[in-house]
Parts: sequence; structure tokens; C-alpha cells
Amino acid sequence: MTALEPSDAAVAAEAAPPAPPAPSPAVDSGGDGILGRTHRGLSVGIICVVLLIAFEATAVGTAMPVAARELRGVSLYAFAFSAYFTTSLFAMVLSGQWADRSGPLRPLVTGITAFAAGLLLSGTAGAMWLFIAGRAVQGLGGGLVIVALYVVVSRAYPERLRPAIMAAFAASWVIPSVVGPLASGTVTEHLGWRWVFVGIPVLVVLPLATALPAIRQMAAGPADHAAPVPAFDRRRIRLALAISLGAGLLQYAGQDLSWWSLLPGAAGAALIVPAVLGLLPPGTYRAARGMPSVVLLRGVAAGSFIAAESFVPLMLVTQRGLSPTLAGLSLAVGGATWALGSYIQSRPRMEPHRERLLMGGMALVAASIAAAPSVLIEWVPVWVVGVAWAVGCLGMGAVIASTSVLLLKLSPPEEAGTNSAALQISDGLSNVLLLAAGGAAFAALGGGAVGAHDLTSTNASHPAAFAAVFLPMAAVALAGVWVATRVRTR
Repeated sequence: MTALEPSDAAVAAEAAPPAPPAPSPAVDSGGDGILGRTHRGLSVGIICVVLLIAFEATAVGTAMPVAARELRGVSLYAFAFSAYFTTSLFAMVLSGQWADRSGPLRPLVTGITAFAAGLLLSGTAGAMWLFIAGRAVQGLGGGLVIVALYVVVSRAYPERLRPAIMAAFAASWVIPSVVGPLASGTVTEHLGWRWVFVGIPVLVVLPLATALPAIRQMAAGPADHAAPVPAFDRRRIRLALAISLGAGLLQYAGQDLSWWSLLPGAAGAALIVPAVLGLLPPGTYRAARGMPSVVLLRGVAAGSFIAAESFVPLMLVTQRGLSPTLAGLSLAVGGATWALGSYIQSRPRMEPHRERLLMGGMALVAASIAAAPSVLIEWVPVWVVGVAWAVGCLGMGAVIASTSVLLLKLSPPEEAGTNSAALQISDGLSNVLLLAAGGAAFAALGGGAVGAHDLTSTNASHPAAFAAVFLPMAAVALAGVWVATRVRTR
């Protein structure tokens, strides 16, 4: 549900005077909830930030097929999504260290600024590669923002309120999930897809004006103001660069589909493997109990679901002849069920059953992904996709929020940034790798042929190209059911 490089805003932020020491975030203000007097301003502000990200994701996803067609880049369709995740990997590590070192305020400001700049770059692009570059800049900003928000939650909210604020984050996707596709589809059809991208940055003003004062008051500065400020871990920064570069090379190799692509593919794997081992908790690759399995499960859930979801609008537009608006609206109900799943996990009585909740959630995700390509059969009604995705989003709401809660529960305050970065790296890297694999399968089976035809033609590409994306992702999600059994330490 779901990073940008330090720009001039980062330099300005570094030059700003440090914020005054904030009150200890560990203090529990009795019975106050997330909208009680103590946390109301902060909660509204950071929920506004999530609302912006949610609106961008739902609106841009609806406009993406039309943008790819106009820029003659449907064969690079997966790149438009994976470029975001590739660059966010580096920004997540940077944001985690930056937030642990001097607080989450500066990486948050820098991230929102870069996020808006990336939207403007994509919206004014004249070629597909420039469009993809804009998405990469967005990814840098998104990575900074998401990790900084986790640090805010860790510092400013007592443990009993964290499930509730995570549920509120999920709930903030409901309105964008309904309004975003409709608004984006209408704008795309009547004004053009570019207005979807260049119009969203206007929404940056509200989150900045609402969130930053509250964050400065409650979560600014290092976790321990009396301790010396730690230096940036240059080794982890180098590993972050390696993982981003390696992911980009793997994505390129997956799209090229030639013998020459073996070289960048091998180079990408050589960069990623040691970087992953250095950045993720030891034992993540073998699903060791506790924190490693929490981090791994996040990647399995997010990667399989997002890789599949990225192809849903394209499948509905090209195979069933839906308009971009209707294709986007087919996923709209998912926002409500995602919020419902997150709400369910936030109930205090669910805490003893969190492992079972995770297992059930992953089973729902696997079933929904497997059911979606049934609409490739002509007599299957299109609304089946909407129902399937509503079920999958219910599972994702429970799984994503629960992994976030478990991670913060297992993290000391001074390590919240680093551990949150590990969680988001698992999320982002799995998105890149599975999008690369899905994009390669899609292109190999003729998916790129849609670029040579009208976008609404139902004969534009082979149905098998879409099935080759969805069915393997369903198998990955099913493996997540087993990983969910190992999130608790024994």
C-alpha cells in the first residue's frame, strides 16, 4: 500500500536548525485514542500524507495503459511500475539511517518534494523512457516518505495505539480507491493522461501544512537527544546502491529477452544477493522465526499482489474492451475491503490470533490472484475481477498492517528506522523482482503486441501472456501461508 533521492530540499533541510527536543513518544496518555487530544494533530497530518500517496497510486494506475500506448511503450509497461520500486530501495535505506540519526522530519519533507517532482517529469514526458525516469524519481521520494512515517509511528504512538494508526492508514485508501479511478479515467478520456500526473502535485500542499508542525513537536530529532549523533553507515548506503542497481539490471534483462540480456541479468544477481544478505535481518531467506519471517512475509505478500494488480487494468482494457475508467473502477471496492482487513487486525481481541490472521490473509490473497485471469474466458463476467480483488484486498489489509505492527513491536526505538527500512526493502525488492519476472513472461508470450494495435482492441495480445503473470504470482502468495506460521518466536 506501499522513495526519492535527496534533492535540493534535502540540502535545505540539513541546513535548518535542529528541532527542539520532543517529548518522549513512549509515554502513554491514558485512554486517548489516535484522535484524542494528544495525538489528533499528528494523526490527521500523517493520514493526509498517506491519502496523497493513495490517490496517486489509484489515479496513476488507471492512466498508465493509455500513457504507455500513446508513448509507444506498452512492451515496457512493467518498467513503469518497477522503476518506482527500484529507486525506492536505495531511498528506504537512506531514510532509515537519516531518521534514526536526526528524526523523521527531514526525510519526510525531502520525500514529498521529490515525489511531486517525479509526477511532473512523467506528466511532461515525450518518450516512454523519460516517463519511466519520472516514475524512478517518484520512487526515490516514496521510499523516503514511507520509512519516515514508520519512524513517526514508532516514536509518537504507544504500542497499544499502533494497530489503530495502521488501520487508519489503510482506511485512508478507501476514498482514493473509489474517487481516484473515476476521476483519473474521466480526466484521461476527456483531457488526456498527462493531466493526471501534473495535477496531483497540487495535493502536496495539504499534507505538508498539516503534518509537519505536529511531527516537529512530537517526533523530531534523534530518539535519544543526550546520545551522540551516529554517523551514516556508509557500508549500508553502498549496499543500498548495489541493490537498486542490481534490481534495475534484472528488470532490464527480463524485458530484453535476448542472449545478451544474460550479462546484465547475471550482473544484477551478483549485486543483489550480497546486498540483500547485508540489509535484511539474518535468516530472512530461510524464514527464520521472528523478525526475519515478518520481513520475508511482507515481501511475499506485497510482491505477488502488486505484480498481479499492475496488469489488471491492462488485461481488462485489452482483453475485454473496457474503458480506462471502468477498468480502474473494477479495483475500487478493494480499498474498502483492505481497510476492513486492517481494521480487523487492529481489534485487541485479535492479538492472540495474529498468526492465524496472517495465514488466512495470505490464503485469500492467493485465491484472488488465481481467480482474476478467469475473465480471459469470454463467458466469465467482468465483475468477477472486482469480487476477486475485493477478497484479495481484505487479506492484504490484514497482512500488511499486521507485519507493520509486529515489526515495530520487535524494534527498539533507536532501531525503528533501520528495521522499517528492512521491511520496506523486502516489500520493494519483491515488487521489482516479481514485476520483472511477470513482465518477462508477459513479453515472451506476446504481451507487447498490444502496442501495435488500438488499446481497446480485444485482439491486441494473447491471453496466455496475462495468465503467465497471474498464476505464478498466486503460487508465490500461497507460499506465504507457510511463512506466516513462523512470524512468532517460540
